[in-house]
Amino acid sequence: MPDKRKPKRLSRRAFLKAGLLTGGLAATVAAGGAAQEDPGGGNEERKNQQGQGGHASSMTVGDVDLSRFDPTEFLYDFDWGEESRLDDGRTLRTWEVVAQDVDIEVAPGVWFPAWAYNGQVPGPTFRCREGDLLRFNFLNVSSHPHTIHFHGIHPPSMDGVTPVIGTGERFVYEFEALPFGLHLYHCHVMPLKRHIHKGLYGTFIIDPPGGRAPAREMVMVMNAFDTNFDSENEVYAVNTVAFHHMRHPIQVKVGELIRVYLVNVTEFDLINSFHLHAAMYRLYRTGTDLEYFEYTDMVTMSQGERHVLEFTLDHPGTHMFHAHQSEFAELGWMGVFEAVP
Repeated sequence: MPDKRKPKRLSRRAFLKAGLLTGGLAATVAAGGAAQEDPGGGNEERKNQQGQGGHASSMTVGDVDLSRFDPTEFLYDFDWGEESRLDDGRTLRTWEVVAQDVDIEVAPGVWFPAWAYNGQVPGPTFRCREGDLLRFNFLNVSSHPHTIHFHGIHPPSMDGVTPVIGTGERFVYEFEALPFGLHLYHCHVMPLKRHIHKGLYGTFIIDPPGGRAPAREMVMVMNAFDTNFDSENEVYAVNTVAFHHMRHPIQVKVGELIRVYLVNVTEFDLINSFHLHAAMYRLYRTGTDLEYFEYTDMVTMSQGERHVLEFTLDHPGTHMFHAHQSEFAELGWMGVFEAVP
């Protein structure tokens, strides 16, 4: 006889069908917790819903603790490492990277037991210039073995497949930054779907020798979280926190050049996507070519794909962006740019 006392785990589709994430209920329901009343914020929530065409009615209630991790700050946080000059004139950049276990808040009241680089998911955005010598001093204080695998060109000994770094162990990854473009890094210990999904990933940008045109630059990592461990995601986001950029619109100016470094690391789903409303963008695939681009408002990406998007918003107002898998959007992967004169 089945144990009737055992709580039933609902899939994300069951959540959507039941409407548990709509009508102002908190996303704690998605993690099996109790829904929370909005403490005195009802009027503000209604104003947000009106201003965003009713899409806010499916949002979470309240906010996460932004003092722990703020997706808006993460957008613009590029880590250039500690810079020094080598005898041959090249630049050496050095980073300290620690793998550790940490609980992260992916929606108000929804906590996920992550494995993280430097205590955050996504990990820091490492940035350098083509030809720099890069040194990553890696320490694993997590309860599991980990590595760092960098996309790009480097010796196989620096590829992050072997050696596997156990708890309390160290390793130094050192290689030349090649080629310029938008890359990523992640743990490469088996099972990959577990180590990546748990949060061990980040963005790795190599600038071309002459740089790119001046722009408002930001990093967006499309990710998702299986909060009840059934190998199916319940929470989707860009930069970890569901609906963050609906509640905190990204402020831009009309006519300014915007550059988005877009990376997809979503596990358990074959594809993810990025759709921009009321505008089009130039899409530079992998960012390794400065001339060729596609002109579109929608791109579909598998895990590990990354592209540089460049665009201007020529009309003031709210420009939505989201996954064009409607289910992903309704479970947290949507946001807005607020364009002002």
